[in-house]
Amino acid sequence: MGTPRSVRGADVAGKSVLVRSDLNVPLADGEVADDTRIRASLPTLQFLLDRGAAEIVVCSHLGRPQGDDPAFSMRPVETRLRELLPEERIDVLENTRFNPGEAKNDQGFARELAAGRDLYVNDAFGSAHRAHASTEAVAHLLPAYAGLLLERELEELGRLLGAVERPFVLISGGAKVDDKLGVLRNLGGKADEVLIGGKMAEQIREENPLEFDVELPTDVVAASEFAEDAESKVVPYEELPEGWLGLDIGPETREAFAERIAEARTVFWNGPMGVFEWPRFAEGTKAVAEAVARAGAHTIVGGADSVRALTELGLVDEVDWASTGGGAALELLEGKELPGVAAIPED
Repeated sequence: MGTPRSVRGADVAGKSVLVRSDLNVPLADGEVADDTRIRASLPTLQFLLDRGAAEIVVCSHLGRPQGDDPAFSMRPVETRLRELLPEERIDVLENTRFNPGEAKNDQGFARELAAGRDLYVNDAFGSAHRAHASTEAVAHLLPAYAGLLLERELEELGRLLGAVERPFVLISGGAKVDDKLGVLRNLGGKADEVLIGGKMAEQIREENPLEFDVELPTDVVAASEFAEDAESKVVPYEELPEGWLGLDIGPETREAFAERIAEARTVFWNGPMGVFEWPRFAEGTKAVAEAVARAGAHTIVGGADSVRALTELGLVDEVDWASTGGGAALELLEGKELPGVAAIPED
């Protein structure tokens, strides 16, 4: 995949600019519960304002609405955006997925989005793996450019696909190995250490689909059932009682993983080490987050759960890059072409 041309080289003075941002944020009681993605969109919007854009029209999807469900309206998102960047030249369109043509990459809806605009900027890395009207089709109707966030995501994640400084440590976790198998196969073979936690570790232990060695947990925090208040105890993995579940990596594994991370010069982490939403089973993810944050390496973290863990621990600014993309990051690191990126002409 080549390098898409950057908005840095676009003539935007006096122009109407359509910006596809990733404002797919969680809502609670009609308000934005986490504005991380909104904040990530601000540098590109401010850049366009500083360059003299006459009008900036921002579009994004929000959730997976069935029709124009008001529970998925962009209005709370717009309110928060205006609090962070009060500017009358910015307008926020309603949820692109309210239009059935969005997910169908419909040319008619793309023409609606492009009408009256002079150029298009895609800054929604988190949606770049979708060939939708607002991410792909519209890029063929207007002069198209990559926004600052999209540009940085491609740079940071792309460096993992090239020559990396070694030792290179890859840490992967989460519930399903299938979701990340492509990344593990594409990157794991070039990593010096591959550390696996979470439910994924159990799957790999039972039937390893990988052609290289990985380090699996030697001990786990076991629970009698999948419940926050379940009876629990630390046991060697081989001594997990019948019917019990490993809901976190144990202290021995945490220490071993932290040692490997401390020796690294490049780190990529994607996926929690256990059910970190429950405090009693969050220590493994916390230990990995802290080790990554203090590593003397170039550190890149992907996946909503990993970034959330860093954010909740106040460590997100301690890593070199926390990706805003979930599926897009995984597909890029698998070596796949992202439609939203491919639609932008190369520099």
